[in-house]
Amino acid sequence: MALYAAAAAVLAGVESRQGSLKGLVYGSNFQNVKQLYALVCETQRYSTVLDAVIASAGLLRAEKKLRPHLAKVLVYELLLGRGFKGRGGRWKPLLDRHQARLKAELARLKVRRGVSQNEDLLEGGSKPGPASQVPRFVRVNTLKTCCEDAVDYFKRQGFSYQGRASSLEDVRALKGKCFLLDSLLPELLVFPARTDLHEHPLYQAGHLILQDKASCLPAMLLAPPPGSHVIDACAAPGNKTSHLAALLKNQGKIFAFDLDAKRLASTATLLARAGVSCCELAEQDFLEVSPSDQRYRQVQYILLDPSCSGSGMLTRQLEEPGTGVPSQERLRALAAFQQRALSHALTFPALRRLVYSTCSLYQEENEDVVRAALQQSPAAFRLAPVLPSWPHRGLGTFPGAEHCLRASPETTLTGGFFTAVLERVEVPSSVSQAEASAPEVTPNPAPKRKRRRRKATAAPSSQPGM
Repeated sequence: MALYAAAAAVLAGVESRQGSLKGLVYGSNFQNVKQLYALVCETQRYSTVLDAVIASAGLLRAEKKLRPHLAKVLVYELLLGRGFKGRGGRWKPLLDRHQARLKAELARLKVRRGVSQNEDLLEGGSKPGPASQVPRFVRVNTLKTCCEDAVDYFKRQGFSYQGRASSLEDVRALKGKCFLLDSLLPELLVFPARTDLHEHPLYQAGHLILQDKASCLPAMLLAPPPGSHVIDACAAPGNKTSHLAALLKNQGKIFAFDLDAKRLASTATLLARAGVSCCELAEQDFLEVSPSDQRYRQVQYILLDPSCSGSGMLTRQLEEPGTGVPSQERLRALAAFQQRALSHALTFPALRRLVYSTCSLYQEENEDVVRAALQQSPAAFRLAPVLPSWPHRGLGTFPGAEHCLRASPETTLTGGFFTAVLERVEVPSSVSQAEASAPEVTPNPAPKRKRRRRKATAAPSSQPGM
């Protein structure tokens, strides 16, 4: 009944009060009962969507006198209905104050769910959410083994190797003990969703790293050749650091920073188990690291994955769906830190390639941060066009934003993620032109599904390798 009263009030352009429904429906200010019924039905149909948008926009917190049912009808009419062009009555000032924020939150909701149409936001009953369908990605640690040996080990355990995936449909079709080689990353194996490998001997010995595909993109796109000096600006928990070390083949140097002592200790344990020997860990704020320090004079590659809202993390989507929406104050604080960190990273004199990434879905932490950094160094750095076939691109908030990559359970069958590659327009004089061309990422040939019989290898030791 309250929703009918609110809908009638919106259509009549007057404030609804308890007991005034009959007057609103049949009074001189409102004649079309069918229009009222349609508005109520559509508002109810989009109820979950409207609740999410209203909550993330903080509408009821900002307008404490606004009743929830009235807010829901107003927001429906503004975003999904006919709008309030040339009308709006007493609510026009309120709508004007919050219109931009509400529209932005609706756009973010579409990004998070990987849809473009309002209709696609409607939930399909008890159908499992996209996050629960994301497969188990397993990166083979090439510091300790090779992909072919890992595939053979799983085959001896009764798993069925299906070769290299050719499409997302191949991945969606995975069931039981079948597994694939990823279509893009040459050392990434793909298992059905909910495959638990935490007790697997290869994982415990550091031969395998349980790492989402989207989280593997930053190191892969940074692509430092062996012998390079690299900074991992916010290193914990260490998966990306170990990936960098594998790409370097433990040749060169990784300077890894993190302020959290406990997380840094966990990182050290992970790196030891993975056999990483080229990394120097430091409990230090990256913002306090001096670009003029002679230790970093050869750093040409930086991976910056700063603290963020974590809104794209699968664990949050699965365990706390619809909750944990950060406040605007929190987003502004995070974005300010991220922008400072990115701007600071771009001041390292020998830098020629940087990857900025987050596990956030919010524009404020992603495209906005990259745009601000590029505006500060317009002639020095540019967004590199990477992975043109990647299906989910950056939001078109500025020219070139399409070079950024986004990921989500709906569009890429991964966790929610953002990645941008910045490259120096002119290579510093201290770096030779021969070194200036970044190595291209080309997948290695997939291990054959069936070859001549191989000699069985013993299960690896569970002791951490150094």
